Amino acid sequence: MKKLIAMLLVLVMVVALGTTAFADDAKVGERVLQVAFNQTITNPEAQTLQWISDQLYDATEGRYSMEVFPDASLGDQAQTLEMVTTGILDMSLVGNAIIEPYSPDFAIVATPYIYDSIEHQQKVFESDADALHALYATTEEHGFTVLCTYSLGARNLYTSKAPVTNPDELKGLKIRVMDSPTSINMMNAMGGVGTPMPQGDVYSAIQTGTLDGAENNIITYVDLVQYEVAPYYNYSGHLLLPDELVISNEVLESMSEEDQAALRKVCNESIPYCFAKCDELRSDYQAKAEEMGVTFSECDIPAFQAKCQDLIQEVAGRTEVTQGMYDLIMSLRETAE
Repeated sequence: MKKLIAMLLVLVMVVALGTTAFADDAKVGERVLQVAFNQTITNPEAQTLQWISDQLYDATEGRYSMEVFPDASLGDQAQTLEMVTTGILDMSLVGNAIIEPYSPDFAIVATPYIYDSIEHQQKVFESDADALHALYATTEEHGFTVLCTYSLGARNLYTSKAPVTNPDELKGLKIRVMDSPTSINMMNAMGGVGTPMPQGDVYSAIQTGTLDGAENNIITYVDLVQYEVAPYYNYSGHLLLPDELVISNEVLESMSEEDQAALRKVCNESIPYCFAKCDELRSDYQAKAEEMGVTFSECDIPAFQAKCQDLIQEVAGRTEVTQGMYDLIMSLRETAE
């Protein structure tokens, strides 16, 4: 009964929202997969989902396409992932921290300072390595499958009252993080007070002083206009947080083997597309923030890195899966350009 009620609620929301997420000339398949996304339709990840839709339409000869529902219009990330697990919703693009409660092994790919660069991270998620497949397989028992992983870029600290450039200046400040033990422990290790909170509440929480700041990539920072309440953007570069595109097992299994293969192929091809799109936009977003009067500060990154070493080793050694992913990430450091 709960599942039926939830399905009806999603149907009502979908009908109310219409199909305005795509351009008028978008390709619409015989079966349209509904994809939830928590940020704006102009976000490069949303643009990537639209690219996937057109490619999927062509690859399946019109049998499938996708429709993106942005701005958390179908619920926040935790809610939409729960709907995906039960087959109520087809797909969702969610932050890594949202997957961690289902599969704690995902903490390893969202550990602070584990990647040398965004290029290094991209190599990890394009690697098609056994260790990556082993990590993805850990979600299948929970009703969903990870298709691919993206990243909007380095997450940095931003604060409301003054710049923060080292652990001493961060000490005691309440900083919003995603609701995962790894994110909370990371911020606490760096010197702040990790404070989990839904993204939709962050602006008002900083405005009222409940938070002293938050941490995110420059694209999200600008898209959500959080520079209005936290005008100090500090280049800590502490985290390259992955975002995973997931699909309900029920939906995936309803597709023919041929169409499943086409979906996986298109999703793999979308990884470099998304990373390139984000790379193109990051400098534009920084320019926008500068126009809005944001103060940018460099940080003592080695000092923050030193604070996180124990956390990195603890996460890496948890299971065979996390150790395998850690070894993969380290092995690709030498080849990352």
